[in-house]
Amino acid sequence: MAYWVLKAVLTPVLRFFWRVRVEGLEHIPEHGGAILASNHISFSDSIFLPLVLRRRITFVAKAEYFDDPKTAWFFRAVGQIPIKRTGGSASMAALDSAAEVLEDGHLFGIYPEGTRSPDGRLYKGKTGVARLALRCKVPVLAVAMIGTKEIQPIGQVKPNVFRPITIRISPPMDFSKYYDRPTDPKVLRHITDEIMFELRSLSGQEYVHQYAKRKDQDEPMQPETTPILSGPPLEPLSA
Repeated sequence: MAYWVLKAVLTPVLRFFWRVRVEGLEHIPEHGGAILASNHISFSDSIFLPLVLRRRITFVAKAEYFDDPKTAWFFRAVGQIPIKRTGGSASMAALDSAAEVLEDGHLFGIYPEGTRSPDGRLYKGKTGVARLALRCKVPVLAVAMIGTKEIQPIGQVKPNVFRPITIRISPPMDFSKYYDRPTDPKVLRHITDEIMFELRSLSGQEYVHQYAKRKDQDEPMQPETTPILSGPPLEPLSA
């Protein structure tokens, strides 16, 4: 109930302060489970995408949001799933919860990069999205958030108003031919790269074939970039 109340209250407010354009909304299935795999360039990505969907969507959110009283109430109210980004059993538990959402026939949102992009570029995806798609036998829709970085860059608390936002949604991506290979590392990598390639095409971001580092990681980033006109390596796989 809290989800729909917040949506009803916030939607007209956010529509007033920001010019939101949605492309491909018709691709969202009316029923059944589906994964929405989005790029992640701003904290506000998780706010704007739910507002434009007719169906409820559940995201995973970093556990730190649930430890902070300023944000915990919001994430609990909208039914988000906490995930510890250190990996291990806690992350697996979050993916199990995500699988329950999909198996119950709902929409699940995930950021394959695993964290917000530190510089606006699109980074190599992690294979959790592919594992979920094959485990739950659901389609994946790529979602490109465009303009949210300018509204609320990393580290900025107060968002910039009266800025345009575009949300582009791809047609469903069907990976049913791989359902019999749900743990094959090559298949998982291939599916993830295909999703990232679609995200790059929708968003126009420069692709970096390297995992993004969180801001709490001290190692300096020196990514080897893939030219913007070429996507991630997608070698053909035998069915």
